Amino acid sequence: QVQLVESGGGLVQAGGSLRLSCAASGRTFSNRHMGWFRQAPGKEREFVAAINLNGISTAYADSVKGRFTISRDNAKKTAYLQMNSPKPEDTAVYYCAATRPRDNWPGQRRDEFDYWGQGTQVTVSS
Repeated sequence: QVQLVESGGGLVQAGGSLRLSCAASGRTFSNRHMGWFRQAPGKEREFVAAINLNGISTAYADSVKGRFTISRDNAKKTAYLQMNSPKPEDTAVYYCAATRPRDNWPGQRRDEFDYWGQGTQVTVSS
């Protein structure tokens, strides 16, 4: 099974920027679709962004579209979430996730992602 470790979270001022990283173990990173989800206190874990196995296709939640960018570097076995102009409502624990190797496009469904990191806290101050 692949292991995922998020990093890059922390405090950021509204209107600033932050980049989250998700480092993956194993040899099949390039065969997995990757995603980012977040969970704020009192809320369910929600979809943020996803990127397909070759990095060509992406999907974003309406709430972050135009501000966040998902990317990946298969050589480094790492996925990224660039957060530009974050808002206080973006405050949450952010999780990266991966599908099974060679799986179909998962869309925004949590249950299509089988592997999860432990999360990294992002706090946006106004």
